[in-house]
Amino acid sequence: MGAQARQDRLAELLEPVLAGAGLELEAVEVTPAGKRRLLRVVVDSDDGVDLDAVGEVSEEISAALDGSDAMGKAPYVLEVTSPGVDRPLTQPRHWRRARGRLVRAETADGGQVEGRVAEADESGVTLEVDGQNRPYGYSDLGRGKVQVEFRRGTDVDAAD
Repeated sequence: MGAQARQDRLAELLEPVLAGAGLELEAVEVTPAGKRRLLRVVVDSDDGVDLDAVGEVSEEISAALDGSDAMGKAPYVLEVTSPGVDRPLTQPRHWRRARGRLVRAETADGGQVEGRVAEADESGVTLEVDGQNRPYGYSDLGRGKVQVEFRRGTDVDAAD
């Protein structure tokens, strides 16, 4: 079975399991890891992903895999994870899940825009830039990237 065929088969098997847990499949990757293979299943939802949900769905994924031939006979390690902050924003759902976050994206005219995601739907995103809401269609933007923000020392409670 080719790599793409295996990924498609795994997606068909896993999507209903994840939907039952309120999660969506973002990616499925199979990579060699020594004598075994690593099966990485990346999940997400509009409400984020908590560790309890990952633990529960990992058991359900494992049971579904055990009942199928999707991974063949060779041993593998299952890793269920959520997308990292460095995942590019390429789909409307990615932008929607970044609501409230500071993002940077290239614009279609070759520039860049940085702003906080105020709203996002299927047609576009509204970024708050310098206190002003600016609407963008997805065709106006390239890949977005969430910017890591650190709290300044003055933001921390001075309880001492």
